[in-house]
Amino acid sequence: MTAKIYHNSRCSKSRDTLKLLEANGVQPEIIEYLKQPPSAEELKDILRKLGITARELMRTKEPEYRDNILDDVALSEEQLIAAMVKIPKLIERPIVVIDDKAAVGRPPENVLKIL
Repeated sequence: MTAKIYHNSRCSKSRDTLKLLEANGVQPEIIEYLKQPPSAEELKDILRKLGITARELMRTKEPEYRDNILDDVALSEEQLIAAMVKIPKLIERPIVVIDDKAAVGRPPENVLKIL
């Protein structure tokens, strides 16, 4: 099993999700996505595994979302992905990827369905 967590150590949900994984015997690779953002290709793969759109993975309440006019419905999936690569703070967290499955740890128990 290959496991990764796109993690923000300042986020309680992210910390709780990591603890939940470890309590279930999973030692994921920890990717601090604010310091090491995923590439556009990695984000596309994550979105495919999650089965959601780029907009559904975005933190729409962040000031950067408004400031960059990302609520414009005319923006393409590619443009939204590019925005998340450029401004990783916009990516919902935490994201856990295990092999060919993924889950957003909000709430942390969401990740149990992919173990």
